[in-house]
Amino acid sequence: MIILATLGAGWGWVRGFVGDMLAVMCVYCAFGAVLVASRTWLACAAFLIGLGVEFVQYLISVCDLQITNRVLRTIIGATPDWWDVMAYALGALLVLSLSKIVRLIARRCPFVLPLTEN
Repeated sequence: MIILATLGAGWGWVRGFVGDMLAVMCVYCAFGAVLVASRTWLACAAFLIGLGVEFVQYLISVCDLQITNRVLRTIIGATPDWWDVMAYALGALLVLSLSKIVRLIARRCPFVLPLTEN
């Protein structure tokens, strides 16, 4: 993810769209590591974080502000875009789907991965 954000400037939609999907998935995993909540709630919370980032981008563009910190500028981004919102939604749906698939596999092969039910 860090490599995609920092070195992938010339990768076009891969950096933008796929990077936004991965960002939501990483937030989902981070929340899941520290919070006890349903998978759906975690995915919605990760999606809302993405929407918050887009809102901050919007405020920065409307208020004509500049972010001088390079790391913060990379995390927040520069331009609000509805495609980013679509990527956040698809990332949340993808991580929910993958979680469901892993749980189905684990139920059939309980020795593969011990899981707790949420």
